[in-house]
Amino acid sequence: MSRHCSKCKNTALPKTKHWMQLTSTVHLQSDYQLDNAEDVRLINIEAAKLAKGCTQKWMEQHPGSRKFVAGAVGPTSKTLSVSPSVENPAFRGTTYDAVEEAYYEQIEALYDGGVDMFLVETIFDTLNSKAAIYALERFFEHKQLRLPVFISGTIVDNSGRTLSGQTNEAFWNSICHAKPMAVGLNCALGAKDMKPYVDNLSKCADCYVFCYPNAGLPNAMGGYDQKGSEMAEEIRPFCEEQLVNCIGGCCGTGPEHIAAIKAMAEKYEPRKKHAVEPKMRLSGLEPLNYQPKPDNMRSTFINIGERCNVAGSSIYKKAIVDGNYDKAAAIAVKQVGCMQSPGLCDLKKLYLQKQK
Repeated sequence: MSRHCSKCKNTALPKTKHWMQLTSTVHLQSDYQLDNAEDVRLINIEAAKLAKGCTQKWMEQHPGSRKFVAGAVGPTSKTLSVSPSVENPAFRGTTYDAVEEAYYEQIEALYDGGVDMFLVETIFDTLNSKAAIYALERFFEHKQLRLPVFISGTIVDNSGRTLSGQTNEAFWNSICHAKPMAVGLNCALGAKDMKPYVDNLSKCADCYVFCYPNAGLPNAMGGYDQKGSEMAEEIRPFCEEQLVNCIGGCCGTGPEHIAAIKAMAEKYEPRKKHAVEPKMRLSGLEPLNYQPKPDNMRSTFINIGERCNVAGSSIYKKAIVDGNYDKAAAIAVKQVGCMQSPGLCDLKKLYLQKQK
């Protein structure tokens, strides 16, 4: 309780609008043998109520100050895009439906606990975030309401990519259809290393932008040595260049860090939202922002390859039916290779039911 109230005192968002976050799903709680719907629901509801109680108390004591509670829909301990088994790249530790359902249960409990918004955060795997976004949309449709949604990705190292391989702009292209109120980055890196990626995200996103970096990089023991004043100085260029609307701290940060960031940040104007040129924006590991040339459409014509489709290729269909996945994969490789390269590949999902 005291830690929540301390965060109320020191939150560093502009214009005295602040959030606190919390998270719990059946996947994360399996580490503590609490991976059942009843316990997970109780944890989320009580945590949300606790945070709401602190914010309400603070606002009563400080008239005019507004505090919001963000229900954090975190990354879970599972990944949908990467195999946990080195020996079997196709293996997954869970399914999309299971992750989406876990998110839905968490979202419902957080809402019942009174959260003001949702924060899909620490996203190292874009497919996990898509499951969270789908769960949110399903929940909003069921309840016939809509709360603000923030989405925060995680760049795992100085390659500038998520664990599933996407650049931050490709990540934005993948999730911008959700029309979040704000998008940002958090965790993994300190402010200094995170800045170029926040800068790029600030340019390509048409919503609010935020970040909450770690207190530098961890030391040999896994702790964080960066002091609050040091972290605030590393964050200062974000504010000077008006890259963000909201700023905060992730791993290694506490009330000291947030207080120092707040004292520094309140002297600067937040980033101004801007329009983004309408284009067809697609993504694989890299962004594809299609810009046709009206005076020479042929030069910007994009082929869409559809060889990997059982309804359109008898050879591919036979390979799938026979279980010859190496041959099927070879067709896909050939399609995207230099000999027969389309601009885009249309890969159809295939569900095969083995007949007895």
